[in-house]
Amino acid sequence: MERKILGITMGDPAGIGPEITVKALASVDLYRRCRPLVIGDGDILERAARLTSHTGIEIHRVKSVKEAYFRPGVIDVYDLGLDQMDAAELGTVSAAAGEAAFRCVEKAIMLAMDKEIDGTVTNPICKEAINLAGHHYSGHTEIYAAYTGAKNYAMMLACGNLRVAHVSTHVSLRTACDLVREQRILDVTAMVWRACRAMGIPDPVIGVAGLNPHSGENGMFGREEIEEIGPAIERAREMGIRAEGPVSPDTVFSKAIGGWYDAVVAMYHDQGHIPVKVKGFVYKEEEGKWNSVSGVNITLGLPIIRTSVDHGTAFDLAGTGKANEKSLVEAIEYGIRLAEHFEGGEALDSRKENQTVEG
Repeated sequence: MERKILGITMGDPAGIGPEITVKALASVDLYRRCRPLVIGDGDILERAARLTSHTGIEIHRVKSVKEAYFRPGVIDVYDLGLDQMDAAELGTVSAAAGEAAFRCVEKAIMLAMDKEIDGTVTNPICKEAINLAGHHYSGHTEIYAAYTGAKNYAMMLACGNLRVAHVSTHVSLRTACDLVREQRILDVTAMVWRACRAMGIPDPVIGVAGLNPHSGENGMFGREEIEEIGPAIERAREMGIRAEGPVSPDTVFSKAIGGWYDAVVAMYHDQGHIPVKVKGFVYKEEEGKWNSVSGVNITLGLPIIRTSVDHGTAFDLAGTGKANEKSLVEAIEYGIRLAEHFEGGEALDSRKENQTVEG
C-alpha cells in the first residue's frame, strides 16, 4: 500500500509542538509507514531542532506538496511564511503565536479537503492565543467543523485499548446534562462504530455510559437512562450495532480496559477525559517529571481525517527540549491507520430509517 501523506501542524510556536514534532520525525521507521509533511514555519522548526539537539536533521522548506522529499533525515515543512514570529516568545501567550497556529490548522484543512494530503495531525494550540488573534473558536474540533461544514461530529480519545467518545465536550456541566438526548447519543454511537471499523476492529462492541450515579438506579437518581440513553441503545441495536448499557459510569471504563468493550460513549467531557488521562498521563514523583504523556484525540464525523495529541501547549516546558513526543507519535500512527481505511463523509447516518450496519 502506498504510504499516506499526513499533514502535521506545528501547533502554537510558543509551545512544545515544534519540539515534539522534530523528535517524532527523527524516527526512520515512521517514514517507512507514511509521508509526513509539517505545516508551519521553517525558522520555528530549525529553532526546535536546535533545542532538541537534532541539528543533523535538514529542514526542507516547500511551497507545495509535490516539492517534498519524504525521506528520513529531512523534515519537509510547508512554509507559510508566517509574520511576527519574533513576537511569539517561547512559553508566552500572544496574538502572534495564536495567528500562526490558526493559519497552520486552516492550511492543513484546505490541503486535506483538496485531497493533496490523506489526513491531518494537529499539535496543541492555545485557545486564549487564537482568540486574541481574532479567531473565536473553543478548540480544534470547532475549527474543523466550521471549515469542513460538518454538522454531526464528536470527539474520541484513545489510549491503548481504551477509546472514549463524547456526547458533549466544551460546555458547562449543567448544560451537558441537558444535551444528553436520544438522537445525539445514537449519532455518537454510530460514529464510534464506524471509527472502530476503520481501525481494523471488525465487529465492535460499544459500551454506553449512564449519566447518573449507578446509571440512575431505575429512576431513583435521575431518569435520563430511562428516557434518553436506553432508547438510543435500543435503536443502535436495531441498526446492527453491538451497543450495551446504560453501564454504570463508575465501572464502564474499567470494563473497557479489561476488554469488555472496544469503545465507550461518555455523556460529557470530564466523564470521558478523566479515565483516559489517568491511564495515559503518568507522573513519576521520585523523578519529578512526567514519565508518560500518551493518548490521541480523534475527531469523528468529518469528511477528512483529523487526529491530535491529547495534551496542551505545556508552555512551562517550551524551549527546554524535554517535552515527551509519545502522544504525537501515537496520533501519527492513528492517522496512518485511519487513512488506510477512510471512506470519507459523515459517519453512519443514524437518522435513516431501517438502515443497518452489518457487513
